[in-house]
Amino acid sequence: MADSFGPVHYRGGSDAPRSGPGAARETDGRDSRDAEERESEDRAGGGSRRDEPIRVLVVDDHALFRRGLEIVLAHEEDIEVVGEAGDGAEAVDKAADLLPDIVLMDVRMPRRGGIEACTTIKEVAPSAKIIMLTISDEEADLYEAIKAGATGYLLKEISTDEVATAIRAVADGQSQISPSMAAKLLTEFKSMIQRTDERRLVPAPRLTDRELEVLKLVATGMNNRDIAKELFISENTVKNHVRNILEKLQLHSRMEAVVYAMREKILEIR
Repeated sequence: MADSFGPVHYRGGSDAPRSGPGAARETDGRDSRDAEERESEDRAGGGSRRDEPIRVLVVDDHALFRRGLEIVLAHEEDIEVVGEAGDGAEAVDKAADLLPDIVLMDVRMPRRGGIEACTTIKEVAPSAKIIMLTISDEEADLYEAIKAGATGYLLKEISTDEVATAIRAVADGQSQISPSMAAKLLTEFKSMIQRTDERRLVPAPRLTDRELEVLKLVATGMNNRDIAKELFISENTVKNHVRNILEKLQLHSRMEAVVYAMREKILEIR
């Protein structure tokens, strides 16, 4: 059968391949250049060449969502879903058993939420990196997740391609936050810096002992109900204390109060 591709021509105008030491040197040179080009492309793509796929644990209380993620990620040659869990408690057990590279986890789930599970997962699987994948666009959830050890915070509105990209980025040591959440965070801290500068000329307000107690508990992530139980006071009293704290410190949110508590060393993050 005749060759349908026609005659083969080689660079240099010859129809026959060269042989001998010169040809070997030329081949080695091309191989070296090809290797350098491949490494350059890897660096340009922001990733690193991996011998093993990135092992992912998917955690969400909706089985359909978990299944959808598995199907999407199954098409990625460098990503392998090694397990799934339906809540934070199960996620801790699976993480300890499977030791995944990445944990994709929702924030709000029954039995045990994602933020609470985050800290424990970092204890049982220290090498695992956690990406919160959630519908919650609340700044408090973002802050608490990062404080608990999450490396990424993504909203479920992102495309399937972006999920795989985020997994690779976090596996390579980067942090990932949805643009809308990052913008909120930057705006919040910008305002805080401005207000801090304005307050420098004013003597620091004095909080009562009870207000300091409430502020410390706010900074640990407790809600008003839990603070009320801890201090044996009513929930309305807690609300009044929080309002007084924000007014005295000229702050506008609980998140700002948390940052203030850390800056003034009222609360130390471990």
